[in-house]
Amino acid sequence: METNERKASMLFTNNDIKKLIIPLMIEQFLTVFVGMADTVMVSQTGEAAISAVSLVDTVNVLLINIFAALANGGAVVAGQFLGHKNRKESCKVANQLLLFATLVSAVVMLLTLVFHNGVLHGIFGKIDAEVMKSAKIYLVITALSIPFIAIYNAGAALFRAMGNSKVTMIVTFIMNTINVAGNAILIFGFHMGVMGVAIPTTISRIVAAIIIVVMLFQGKREITLKGYFKLQLSGSIIKKILYIGVPNGLENSMFQLGKIVVLSLVATLGTSSIAANAVSNTIALFQIIPGQAIGMAMLSVTAQCVGAGDYEQVKYYNKKLVKITYGAMLIVNMIVVALLPLLIHLYHLGKTAASITQWIIIFHALCACVIWPLSFSLPNTLRAANDVKFCLILSVISMWAVRIAPSYILARNFGLGVKGIWIAMVLDWCVRAIFFTIHYKRENWIPKKQEV
Repeated sequence: METNERKASMLFTNNDIKKLIIPLMIEQFLTVFVGMADTVMVSQTGEAAISAVSLVDTVNVLLINIFAALANGGAVVAGQFLGHKNRKESCKVANQLLLFATLVSAVVMLLTLVFHNGVLHGIFGKIDAEVMKSAKIYLVITALSIPFIAIYNAGAALFRAMGNSKVTMIVTFIMNTINVAGNAILIFGFHMGVMGVAIPTTISRIVAAIIIVVMLFQGKREITLKGYFKLQLSGSIIKKILYIGVPNGLENSMFQLGKIVVLSLVATLGTSSIAANAVSNTIALFQIIPGQAIGMAMLSVTAQCVGAGDYEQVKYYNKKLVKITYGAMLIVNMIVVALLPLLIHLYHLGKTAASITQWIIIFHALCACVIWPLSFSLPNTLRAANDVKFCLILSVISMWAVRIAPSYILARNFGLGVKGIWIAMVLDWCVRAIFFTIHYKRENWIPKKQEV
């Protein structure tokens, strides 16, 4: 009888979990696959264009990560109110999240448009004139989409907070279709070069933002803007959003900055190493798709459990989702390793680069299946439970002390080259996994009295 009562009180059924996770996995796969297709098409426009796009995208990814962190902060707060059965406050949070994201992103867009020359020269220094010309065009056009990608991220995070990831999957499909089709038409049909890459990207983000906002105005949803939309900021709600969003944004920003630092090291290791690292990074994204998707699900599930004040359910679903992550990671990585000869062949790598890539992907597959879930999925439970400071401090220290510094030592002093960089990355994973697991087991993240 007690077991039946407990089952009845559970916030998510197995079917709910399945409906949340599967669309997220498809969404992540579409994003990674389309990113790869974009790279192939951009490469047809010439070295200057692909160099410009790759350089500017390091800035764009940094901005996207910041806005995604802000969106996740709002989604966690909204999800906690849903768990607390306070729909009205959830809707107010949604309104504040969208207003604040729009305001901040509009300011960022204006600053980028006004100071784009300084941004490019300040970050990348003196680069080839043709590359700089293309980079300016790409940055200015894509900068126009900054508010829209911020709005889309906020809306998508709110739908995930409701447990409705099917909507974000569909919108992602529409956005990516516009992007790829637009690239194909403008690059191959109109020979517009870097503009042919930038314009579809911007249009696709505008369309995605419009769709997600229109759907949020549908009144039947758990979180809706209909009847709650006001052009007035609430300091108390913004403070709650930023409490989660700022540390997460700083963590993501430092992680991206660290990747840029490591890329500067890779650039000194020779053509074969550069090619192997680039291809390995692309393939590695497919290897962690299950972890990325389930990590998003953990934010949504944990937030509602925390809002309900039921930390036993937090632990139950964390254990369940981590197990699912391990199983899914194992299946996906077995498929990737089985297809590895074909994937390497598609990139037409030389013998040395192919050999390095094969080693990296197999090494990455083994470590991803054993360590990655505890390093990157588990912390999402802590973040959704408001334990953001620990995640930030550990991630930043581990990134710089265990990943970046050893990368230089292993690559140069020990002569391991690019393999040393990937080994250092896994050392970073190990440190994160150990300390996140210990912290989680100690349950210091569970407050004596839950406040919502």
